[in-house]
Amino acid sequence: MPTWIDTHCHLDALEFAPDRDTVRAQARAQGVQHLVIPAVELAHAEAVRQLAHQHGDSYALGIHPLYTPQAGEGDLVALERLLEQYHHDPHLVAVGEIGLDYFVPGLDATRQAQFYRAQLQLARRFDLPVILHVRRSADQLLKGLREVPVQGGIAHAFNGSLQQAQTFVALGFKLGFGGALTYERALQLRRLALELPLDALVLETDAPDMPPHWLYRTAQERSQGLAQGRNAPAELPRIAQVLAKLRGLPLDWLAQQTSTNALQALPRLQRLTPPTHSHRPQ
Repeated sequence: MPTWIDTHCHLDALEFAPDRDTVRAQARAQGVQHLVIPAVELAHAEAVRQLAHQHGDSYALGIHPLYTPQAGEGDLVALERLLEQYHHDPHLVAVGEIGLDYFVPGLDATRQAQFYRAQLQLARRFDLPVILHVRRSADQLLKGLREVPVQGGIAHAFNGSLQQAQTFVALGFKLGFGGALTYERALQLRRLALELPLDALVLETDAPDMPPHWLYRTAQERSQGLAQGRNAPAELPRIAQVLAKLRGLPLDWLAQQTSTNALQALPRLQRLTPPTHSHRPQ
């Protein structure tokens, strides 16, 4: 069975509270050997750290742009202290999830930018990659990366242009693809997944968010009593099958290459996951 790395999974989310250990076990049974669990606010820091240690996974610490309205300067100070405290923890692999969101209405763009830049500076100080939230904000994120260079990382749930993608890659980033790729109407995203070199891609579920098409229910379906399916890390191999079919690749090769890519994006993962060996030319 191919083995996979889910580079973005919110295992600490409330949706998993009833059966978190079962969710992780089900993912492992499907070959998902490793999860990266990014925090979205400081209140989640201890939870993601404990989960990573409990299951042999990894975590990232950061303040998500959607959580900047309730965050203050004290949170940045606290984040700095946590990064210093856990800097030698092999399970800590990145600063994240950080970034900019220009899709959700009502968010203060200036405030988001302040938190983004401050967290880039922390990543630079502690020599950590970053996990970026990119939502209608690719150009502004790239501008920040040029001003405060970091060692790279992952542009999570990327859905920008090919030129933007290539610029992220040139700055040392891999691009995260997940459930959105499974929708036939996602033509631009599918083109991007085909046009980019395979060594630029990593796989993710963003569970419990970003459900693949087989879990999604329309508003009409929900009104008829059909429950929205819960996305979980065990869905990753099936998402990967979509990418493998699009690119005409054997599934085991895709598993090897995307795992290698994840280890390049987040070098500390190399201490937590077995090595991958890729022999087929790209």
